[in-house]
Amino acid sequence: EAIARHVEFGATMPTPQATMHLYPISGAAGRIASDATAWNYRDAKWGQVMVGVSPDPADNAEMIAWTRAYWEAMHPYSAGGAYVNMMMDAADEGQDRVRASYGANYDRLAAIKATYDPSNLFRVNQNIVPKGI
Repeated sequence: EAIARHVEFGATMPTPQATMHLYPISGAAGRIASDATAWNYRDAKWGQVMVGVSPDPADNAEMIAWTRAYWEAMHPYSAGGAYVNMMMDAADEGQDRVRASYGANYDRLAAIKATYDPSNLFRVNQNIVPKGI
């Protein structure tokens, strides 16, 4: 069913520059414990990237609409998190999604951030809120 949804959205890509791809998560990534680094989803079978791109700024609304519809269609098949560098804008995704992306590692990372960035200076990102804020 998930593959059928990918095919459906692939057939409706709004521009040749738009992209959608699946990449396997296997090999060395799966041989590292999920709590050994910040990234939590080492047991996932695949990851996905979807991007609406057009050289014409007038197409922005269409690109955003296509990408969001695609994301909504695929999200039921997701483990719930993401690789944070591939997430949408933090305002769109929200703190719950950031937390889900780090899974059980989030609390440990928040404690580390409280030590090294207690005032949350480095927050213009998919933010890990320092523990205690």
